[in-house]
Amino acid sequence: MSQSFDIAVVGATGTVGETIVHILEERDFPVGELHLLASLESAGSSVPYRGKNVRVREVDAFDFTQVRMVFFAAGPAVTLSFADKARAAGCAVIDLSGALAQAQAPQVVPEANAQKLQGLPKPVQVSSPSPSATALAVVLAPLRGLLDIQRVNVTACLAVSAQGREAVSELARQTAELLNLRPLESTFFDRQMAFNLLAQVGKPDAQGHVPLEKRLVRELRDVLGMPGLKVSVTCVQAPVFFGDSFSVSVQLAGPVDLDAVNALLEAADSIELVEAGDYPTAVGDAVGQDVVYVGRVRHGVDDTSELNLWLTSDNVRKGAALNAVQVAELLIKDQL
Repeated sequence: MSQSFDIAVVGATGTVGETIVHILEERDFPVGELHLLASLESAGSSVPYRGKNVRVREVDAFDFTQVRMVFFAAGPAVTLSFADKARAAGCAVIDLSGALAQAQAPQVVPEANAQKLQGLPKPVQVSSPSPSATALAVVLAPLRGLLDIQRVNVTACLAVSAQGREAVSELARQTAELLNLRPLESTFFDRQMAFNLLAQVGKPDAQGHVPLEKRLVRELRDVLGMPGLKVSVTCVQAPVFFGDSFSVSVQLAGPVDLDAVNALLEAADSIELVEAGDYPTAVGDAVGQDVVYVGRVRHGVDDTSELNLWLTSDNVRKGAALNAVQVAELLIKDQL
C-alpha cells in the first residue's frame, strides 16, 4: 500500500501501548509519522520503532490535527479527556479502555463482527474490547451458525499484566520475597498475590460483581450480536504475568455434535485447536502468539447439550494490541 497514515499512540509507555508499537512495525503497518504520547510523568522516555528510539511526548500538549488515527491504550479517564478532542481534529479513534459508550464506539473483533465497521460516521470511533471478551468472541463466533447458544458460563483466570506494570512488578517482588524467605509486602494488591489466587479483580458493586465482569458480559453480547445472551462470569486474579486462561461452559438448546464443533474450530482464523487428550497453557503456548488456543472440547459430564472448553490467550498481545491493530488495518482499507 503506497499511502501512509500519521498515527498517535496514547499510553505508549504501558505494556499494551508498547506492544501496539511493536505490532505496527512487525505487520508493516503503513505508518507515516508515529507520535508516542503519555502522561507528564512518562514523557521524555523513548520506545524503539524501526531501528530508532522514538521520544514519548506529553499528551496534554499534543495537536491531534497532526495525525489521522489515534490508539487510546491508557485508562478510561485518559480516553474521556482526549477522545472528543481527537475526533474534533478529524482523527479516527480506536479505544482500548472501555470508556466509550457502545452507541458511540461499537466493539469490534475482526474475526467476529468486522461488518460493524461499515457505514460508521466519520471520523470513525470504535472500541477494541477487553482481552477476555476478544478471546471468547474469537472462539464463540464461528460456532454461532452451528449451535443454538442459550447461556455462556465463564471462569476467567486473568494475568496480572491486565492491571499494568505496577501489578507485574509486585508479583515479581512478592515471588522473590517468598523464595528468599523475606517478609512479604503487599502494596498494589490487597493481599498476597504470589502463589495465590484472588477471587475478584477490582472492587465489587452492591450485587457482588466487579466492573471487569460486567464489561465482559456487555462486550461479548455486543460483539457476538446476541444482546439477550445470558452470560455468567467470574474473574479470578491468577499469579501469572502474561496470558489469560478460561474455563467455558456453553449451554445449548440441543445435543452438541463434537466432531462438527472441532471441525469449525480447526478451520477458524486465529484459533489453534489442541489435539484431544492434550491442553494448552498460557506460558507454554499462548504468550507471544497471535491465536487463541482451545483444548479440552467435551460434553458436560451428564449433559450432551453442554459444551465445555478450555481457552488461553496472550492478553496483552492477542487480546488487546493485535486486535486494535487489526481493526486499524480494516479501517485504512475502507474508512480513511
